[in-house]
Amino acid sequence: MTDSWNDTSVRQAAPLEASYDSLLTPPGRHTGAGQGDNARVVRLWSLLPRELADVFRPSVSKVADEVLLEIQISVPEYAGPLEGRFGRTITAGVRQALLAFLDRIGDPAAPQPDRRQVFQRLGQHEAQQGRSLDVLQTAYRVGARVAWRRMSEIGTQAGIRATTLCLLAEAIFAYIDELSALSIEGYAAAQERAVGTLERRRRKLLDAVLGRQGAGAQPITELARAARWEIPERIVTVAVEPWTGQDDPPAPPFGHDVLMEFEGSAPVLVLAEPRDGGRRLAHGLGNRRAAVGPTVSLEETTRSLEWARRALRLVQSGVLPDVQLTWCERHLCTLWLLQDPFLVRELMQRTLAPLEQLKDKQYRRLSGTLLAWLETRGNVREVARSLAIHPQTVRARVQELQALFGAKLDDPQARFELVLALRARGTLGEVDTEQLT
Repeated sequence: MTDSWNDTSVRQAAPLEASYDSLLTPPGRHTGAGQGDNARVVRLWSLLPRELADVFRPSVSKVADEVLLEIQISVPEYAGPLEGRFGRTITAGVRQALLAFLDRIGDPAAPQPDRRQVFQRLGQHEAQQGRSLDVLQTAYRVGARVAWRRMSEIGTQAGIRATTLCLLAEAIFAYIDELSALSIEGYAAAQERAVGTLERRRRKLLDAVLGRQGAGAQPITELARAARWEIPERIVTVAVEPWTGQDDPPAPPFGHDVLMEFEGSAPVLVLAEPRDGGRRLAHGLGNRRAAVGPTVSLEETTRSLEWARRALRLVQSGVLPDVQLTWCERHLCTLWLLQDPFLVRELMQRTLAPLEQLKDKQYRRLSGTLLAWLETRGNVREVARSLAIHPQTVRARVQELQALFGAKLDDPQARFELVLALRARGTLGEVDTEQLT
């Protein structure tokens, strides 16, 4: 075998040396832009003697075992027993990689078995493990180094010329680049599927948390685990203004701790009670207005969202201050008082009826005095201070109010209703309460 190989080597030595020099020439001198690397690989395989495959084939199993052992030693993530699906895949992958390499040397033009799936699955496995491709790329480099070391030893013993072994080394590392590219494809595909699957799981979880029909009977704890969402002890909901731009809304920069539905006519977020004063929320929402519902347990999420949406409507109608982020907890009294616009109108009309006969200026003057008088429990000096008027003026206005309301000013229930009605009127101003429904 050695003599036969040496004869072949002698016959091919001169052209091989010349060809190796041409292989190192910059590809751009031979091919068009963008085709240099591919043309270089094609030339590389065409220059390798076909007989090389027969020299190395008997040692494939031994070399594969050495490659696997060295990978386990050099790559901590693969140090354990190669068991299960991944163990079978990487073991088969190493053997198939060596066999495919030799098959291509034997006849580069012959159809090769499709072994793409093996190396794509390796990339998929890394994605599923939540690792970057660095680990697998390291394993590929270790495998290439071991394979080259053993093949160079076998080739030297067989009398293969150094020039041919140099070409062989080039071919090994070019081949490893091909396998890496296949694993990158598998990794990217697995990531894309994972993102789609996780997004569907998170949407299903959000539907369940918000009590929407069709969410199914699966426990929320199971849905949360599948969606990688740690259930907070206390949560808030956020009602967000719908997007009005022409393009799709920009994806908010929130992590997996936030469940969100950011498209459609009623965007919503569900997350743990903010500890930063809402800075992250404000930043993530950009210029869109939103209302944060009361902090509740998971079971009361829908109630929190109801109030968040009501608060957002009050902002949009001008009742609550026009700020980017409205906190329901800071407007609980107003939200409670205005939760039923019909009853609010009825209360104001019935309770404040004695003031309706007055002109606007007198109405505002006496209603303001009445509210301050009721809230200070009739303390004339405090009323005077809060309204910036003389105490005697307060006493004169109170006499007018007593003439209008009579005994109602001494009735606890009537006084309570008057305070509610006056506060509602002061909050609503000129707003049409029909807008609040």
